[in-house]
Amino acid sequence: MSQLRASKAGLAACAVICACACLYLWDRDPEDAEQEAVYPAVVECGFYPDELCSALSEGKGAAPQIAQFCRNPHRPELLAHLRAPQNCSKVSRGLRFISRPLSAVEQNFSLAYIIGVRKELAMFVRLLRAIYVPQNVYCIHIDKKAPRKYKTAVQALANCLENVFISSRGRKTALEGPESVQTDLSCMSDLVQHQRPWSCVIKLCGQDFPIKTNREIIHYIRDKGNGNSITPGAKAGQSGPGPSSRGDARFKPHPPQNLTLYSGSAYYILTRKFVEFILTDARAKDMLQWLRHIQNPEQHYWVTLNRLKDAPGVTRDTGWEGHFRAIKRKAEEGDGHDGCKGHYEQDTCVFGSGDLQWIIQSPALFASKFEPSTDPLVVACLERWHRRKALRQAEVPIEPHWHFPQENHFNTKSTH
Repeated sequence: MSQLRASKAGLAACAVICACACLYLWDRDPEDAEQEAVYPAVVECGFYPDELCSALSEGKGAAPQIAQFCRNPHRPELLAHLRAPQNCSKVSRGLRFISRPLSAVEQNFSLAYIIGVRKELAMFVRLLRAIYVPQNVYCIHIDKKAPRKYKTAVQALANCLENVFISSRGRKTALEGPESVQTDLSCMSDLVQHQRPWSCVIKLCGQDFPIKTNREIIHYIRDKGNGNSITPGAKAGQSGPGPSSRGDARFKPHPPQNLTLYSGSAYYILTRKFVEFILTDARAKDMLQWLRHIQNPEQHYWVTLNRLKDAPGVTRDTGWEGHFRAIKRKAEEGDGHDGCKGHYEQDTCVFGSGDLQWIIQSPALFASKFEPSTDPLVVACLERWHRRKALRQAEVPIEPHWHFPQENHFNTKSTH
C-alpha cells in the first residue's frame, strides 16, 4: 500500500481522464458497449489490479475511494476471443481456462452446473472460467430476452468446450416466472444423459461468482452437506430472508397429493439420485402442473420436493441456515452485514468494491449478485483472488496460462 499512498499526486489527473471516459461511454448502446468492449486503457488508473485488489480485500480505508476512479470493466481481449474466427485452442488458452483436474479428489467427483444467463457477457465468461474444470459438465440456458449478439457469443464459447452445452430447450423460454422450473428440468434431462458421471448439480445465475474453489465445494458437499441435496427454505408462511420467501402459491388450493408447501430459494445443490427421482416421480409432475400459473414457482418446487420423506438424499427439517450463496439483503442490514457498498436492487445488494472483504470472509460457496457494468472492480479482484487460491491447492504442475498476469503501475508487462 506504500504505492497507493504515493499515487495521490496522479489521482486527480486520473479522475479527470476517467470522467472523460465515462462521458464517452454514456451514450453508447448497451449491447454494443458490452459486445465491443472498447474501453480506454488509461481508465485503469494507478495501481490496478493487484495492489488495489489487495487493499480492498484487507479492508484498507482509502481503497474504496480510490477504486471509484478505477472502473475499467474488462480488457478488450476478454471478449475479443469470442469475436475472432474460431480457434478453440486459442480461445481456451487465451481465456485462461483450467484444462486438467487439479487434484485426485476433484478428478473422482464431477459436478454439473445449470447456469441461467441473459446479460453481462463478460461476467458470464468470468463466472464460467472460475468454476470450469474439464471433469465437470455445464448446461447453459440463455434467456429469450438476451440480445442476439449475446446468444451468438455464448454459443461460440460452448462450441469450444466439449463439456459445456446450451440447453436443448434452446432460447425460447425465460429464466423467471412459470417457465423457469421447466428450463431447469430440461437441463437436468440433458445432464443425466451426458457421458460424464456427475454426482451433484448446482444451479447458478450469470450474476453469481464462486467464493470457494472446486475442491472446497466438493469438500462442503461431502462433509458438511453429508452428500445430501441442499435447498434452503422453510414451510410456506414462515419467515425467511426477504421477500423471496413469500409467494402467491398461498392463495391456491392445497398442493396435490397432500404435499406440504415450502418456500425457498430458486438456487440449489441436488444429488444425481434426487434429480433422477424428480424427473420420474408422479408427485413431482403433479406439483409442476399445480405451480404452472404461479408467478415464482421456483421458490416452491425444489424445496417442497426436497422435504419428501422418501426422496433420496433429502434435507428434511432444515431452515434457511446454510452457506450456499452469500447475499446482502436490505432487511438484514446492521444484523447480518454492515450495509451494501454498491447499490440495492429492490431488497438485494449489487456488490461494490467495498464489499470485497465481506465476500471473501463469507463461509458461503458462492456470492450474489454482481453487475460489472456498474462496478466491475469487485469481480476483477474476486476472480484473481479465487484463481490464486485454486492454484495454491493444486496437486498437479501448473500450466503458465492458468495464471492471470500480474500488473501494477510500474510494471505493465505480463509476468507469471
